[in-house]
Amino acid sequence: MSTSAQLRAALADVLAEDGTLIDPAWRGAAEAVPRELFVGSYFAQVPDSVPTRYRPVRRGEDGWLEGVYADETLITQLDGRTRADDIDGDSTVVGSATSSSTLPSLVLRMWQQLEVEAGQRVLEVGTGTGYSTALGAHRLGGDRLTSIEYDPAVGRAAASALAAAGYAPRLVIGDGLRGDPDGGAYDRLIATCSVRYVPMAWLHQVKPGGKILVTLSGWSYASGLALLTVTGPGTATGRFLPGYTSFMIARPHDRPPRPPLALLPGGERPSRIDPAVIGTWTGGWVAQLAAPAAERMGAGPEQTLWDISTGSQARTAPGPDGGWTVVQRGPVRLWDRVETAIRLWQAAGEPHQEGFGLTVSAVGQRVWIGGEEGPGWDLPV
Repeated sequence: MSTSAQLRAALADVLAEDGTLIDPAWRGAAEAVPRELFVGSYFAQVPDSVPTRYRPVRRGEDGWLEGVYADETLITQLDGRTRADDIDGDSTVVGSATSSSTLPSLVLRMWQQLEVEAGQRVLEVGTGTGYSTALGAHRLGGDRLTSIEYDPAVGRAAASALAAAGYAPRLVIGDGLRGDPDGGAYDRLIATCSVRYVPMAWLHQVKPGGKILVTLSGWSYASGLALLTVTGPGTATGRFLPGYTSFMIARPHDRPPRPPLALLPGGERPSRIDPAVIGTWTGGWVAQLAAPAAERMGAGPEQTLWDISTGSQARTAPGPDGGWTVVQRGPVRLWDRVETAIRLWQAAGEPHQEGFGLTVSAVGQRVWIGGEEGPGWDLPV
């Protein structure tokens, strides 16, 4: 059986070989921080289960440590309360993941993308298990890092694990979307949750010239990772980065509770786009920008958009002539908005998200294609 140190070294080797670990200082952090102190027991998804079921993987049992050092996101909490140690025996459980230890490659890649340098002060939003926090504290020193966690129980567990690992960053329990409750002038901000828009508090707590690394998401759960440079109090600009990054959405930004969906009649017409395009990574992102209050369901040609705030709906289906139809109802013509946005994106050459940028000011936040004068959409601030 491999030891923790051997598994850490092996993981660092893999991440260096695939191009994730390019900075020797961050490789040193990956080899030094024992992830098992931060994960404990976790949930493994039961393959092909509908609805999704999870089985507990408990600390110390066969395969547990190897799972800890797999380059995978490990679910540590369901439904805001249930942990693997709460489950009896070999039972499985249905739930929604509400806390996790993000896969190491993503955490380390983001720390490097943040372009942080020794001596800079960093604010981390979303302590989670504390593993990412420990990596940052190892690289920067605990006195340069403040981390905020929304969930008190999660925060207490992270604090205990960080102390056991020998790290002492400043830890805060509170709403990270409000930033540091004591204020501060930070050089960098990194968020390990996603948000619907960039919180204004962050833009006042990062120095002009400082950087914010954040995942933008929404109620359809499409995501894009942006690196912004703060240009002044309350203003910033930047671009989205290559790759496919997603995080659980911050709880204050998550969709509201909703009743079961009831599909209702409406006006029908041919669709001007293939509905399957909004099931792709960037196509879904564009659709979410166009209809930010809508939730997306479905797959392939059969897509459903539902805006519970207005009762608006749109649903597509294959048409009799090989095309597609859409049925819409409600005050917001959701599919009209999505069609317009998708066709603008297609006219621009269907760029991945690295072809998009974001401008933030006191009057709004706008995502655009190509350049600031290109086609774009306002975020729901």
